Amino acid sequence: MKVDMAVLEGKAAVVTGGSRGIGRAIVERLARDGADVLFSYANAAASAGEVEWGVKEAGGSARAVQVDLGRPGAAEWLMETAEEFLGGLDILVNNAVLSFTPIAIAETTEELYDRAMAVNAKAAFLTIRYAAGHMRDGGRIINISTLNTVRPAPGIAPYVASKGALEQLTAVAARELGGRGITVNTVSPGATDTDLLRGTNPEGVLTQVAAMTPLARLGEPSDIADVVAFLAGPDSRWLTGQNIHANGGLG
Repeated sequence: MKVDMAVLEGKAAVVTGGSRGIGRAIVERLARDGADVLFSYANAAASAGEVEWGVKEAGGSARAVQVDLGRPGAAEWLMETAEEFLGGLDILVNNAVLSFTPIAIAETTEELYDRAMAVNAKAAFLTIRYAAGHMRDGGRIINISTLNTVRPAPGIAPYVASKGALEQLTAVAARELGGRGITVNTVSPGATDTDLLRGTNPEGVLTQVAAMTPLARLGEPSDIADVVAFLAGPDSRWLTGQNIHANGGLG
């Protein structure tokens, strides 16, 4: 990674869940484009440190903060910490997600459902609420959803319920914040080659999904990060309230 573009120079960015997979690629891409990035992680301290080191070696700026976004007060604390450290707020990417082994609705506990909603939807609501009062005019909010809200599968009800809520939150926030030039959009990845995807799906399933995709492969985290970077930059100024399906045509 090399800092060779300045399209986001001087911009302050917050990325939730930025230590691995798609989140890591987003942090690295925004930093490469010149943004000062603060990102959160829940448990992957070693991975977070690798991201910090890699961005620094490339001449960029990224700082990791450990926080459990499912806990009361955590989202607000993260945003306050970010604004203090960065000196402002221009870009917010809500990427953090609770992962769990697929489980049927009949076997899903209330605790699992509440936890999924807290991390995947409520935390994003709270970060956006903070941004509504603190983000500089012309800012960018990007929420990461999933293709599964339109292509649901058994065993992921809490996941798709929380992501569906996130998509509707995007639509409302876009209308409320548009007068200040703040855009709010969703990116819905398809099957993306991450540890999370491989940890919850057999290899045979992934091969089938790649074969069903017009571009004949799984997505890469960088594929999603590139879309996020576009939405974070000036060229996306006329896009808001949209759900961009970054899935190689698997829609």
